[in-house]
Amino acid sequence: MPPSFGSSNSPRRTGVLRRSAVPVLAAALLLGGGADAAGAAGVPGPVLPSPVLPVAVAAGPATTQVITVVARGTHATVTAWQRTGGGWEPVVSTDGARVGAHGLTPGATRRQGTGTTPAGTYSLSRAFGVGADPGTRMPYHRVTGTDWWVEDPTSAYYNTMRSSVLGGFHLTETGDNGSEHLAEYPVQYHNALVVDFNTAPAVRGRGAGIFLHDLGPRGGPTAGCVAVPAPVLTRVLRWIDPSDHPVIAIG
Repeated sequence: MPPSFGSSNSPRRTGVLRRSAVPVLAAALLLGGGADAAGAAGVPGPVLPSPVLPVAVAAGPATTQVITVVARGTHATVTAWQRTGGGWEPVVSTDGARVGAHGLTPGATRRQGTGTTPAGTYSLSRAFGVGADPGTRMPYHRVTGTDWWVEDPTSAYYNTMRSSVLGGFHLTETGDNGSEHLAEYPVQYHNALVVDFNTAPAVRGRGAGIFLHDLGPRGGPTAGCVAVPAPVLTRVLRWIDPSDHPVIAIG
């Protein structure tokens, strides 16, 4: 796509601007109104101290799977955690992740086209990919040539996957009203998890198409997503379980 920071004209998708040891930092597991409510504004709830998780997490007590993203500029450490009887245990981790070309910004005030990754806690509810289902328990959609992610702020289908056959958005990847033709990014979107940022409800212009996906061909920063090496995401997809109410916490 053209080299701009708009979600629809995203260098994240070309890989020009896209997406171990676990740092033990002061952190908290925040128990509030659930991941969706917290994720909508990135606002934490009451604090339950945790000696392990490296960022603050806003989630309900049913959440037993967390993916943390600890950013350092446009680089990041991404770790998948499972809560067991003994506490939080790391499952897989990488220091080779990338975030937005302009770093992080609070999710509540993020705007489309800023090249930033929204900080906060967001639920993870579904996956998709140009590639085959890697064996995940998440609902998985195999991308076809008609699938787009609507990033057109004039569309009623903003921040959803929609077929070009159904219409309802500008069928272009360029300009302010552009969207993403998912099949055009077979490397980045070989597999992806949808980050439920700006989904309930979707506020037009705040940002669309935030995913945890494979690194682009050049392994550079993204236009807002979190990108990890493909083997890491494959392992995450085979581990993640919707019955564990998984969330991603970006900070």
